[in-house]
Amino acid sequence: MSNDSQIFFPSSFQELFSIWRNSPRALLYAGGTELIRNQGRRLLLFPQEIISLNRMEELHKISRTERYLEIGAMVKLNQIINLGKIVPEGLSRCLQGIADPQLRNIATIGGNICNPHRRLDASVPLIALDAHLELRTASSSRWISASQFASLPGPPAIGNQEILSRIRIPLDPWTFTWYKKFRSPGCIEPGGGILFIIRNQKNILSNIRVVYSGKVVLRERNSETMLVGKKLPLEMKEARTFIENWKTYLSVFEGNEESIFPDGDGNSKPELLKAQIINFIESTLLRISD
Repeated sequence: MSNDSQIFFPSSFQELFSIWRNSPRALLYAGGTELIRNQGRRLLLFPQEIISLNRMEELHKISRTERYLEIGAMVKLNQIINLGKIVPEGLSRCLQGIADPQLRNIATIGGNICNPHRRLDASVPLIALDAHLELRTASSSRWISASQFASLPGPPAIGNQEILSRIRIPLDPWTFTWYKKFRSPGCIEPGGGILFIIRNQKNILSNIRVVYSGKVVLRERNSETMLVGKKLPLEMKEARTFIENWKTYLSVFEGNEESIFPDGDGNSKPELLKAQIINFIESTLLRISD
């Protein structure tokens, strides 16, 4: 760490925003995994001013109601996994696929969601599960859907001197969950992740969601709507129509793949990633089709 770095340790929102107001360029520090990523040196370089969130007790809270699971932004990824069956399967599977246990003991859910440089894994299940995020400023708070927060390219939709305080996740039951994390050969960045969840009642498909997140979020809602109300197992014709609709949806990005799919020093393979997405959807649909 550089010798001239100044670190603040607020214990309340009032104290946090007071410090932030006086030091507007200070960096919020959660788990710190992104800050030290790729530095590869013995002495790490840190910003001149850092606001550590570690003593913010409210950001470490976990609570549950009959309908929701609420998780503070500073809760570690492994803490969420260790909650067990209370955690929706899509979220648990996703978090278990992030790095190794040592990193998951350090990385926070808030840091994963709010990464300003790249969209990380937790965006996928939070969007698919209709999670909402509480964002706070010195004078107000607001709730925003995970979809709105992460749907556009670029940094998350968080305002100046605004902080993510907690995540509210509905505990609606899902009958089946499939998740896959992609990696593109020759690419230094992950290839994004995709979550496929369905709910059925008496062999009738009552809800289906397929969400991919890489540089942007991809979701073909019209295809989902077309399958709601269909009998399970699906007819192969219905499954093929769903797949073709996704192919058409992805074809819209032809010629503009670099802005949509992760790249890695010019070694991006967007066509391979698109094929992986389609293959995952196809193999998953076959599980619920004749």
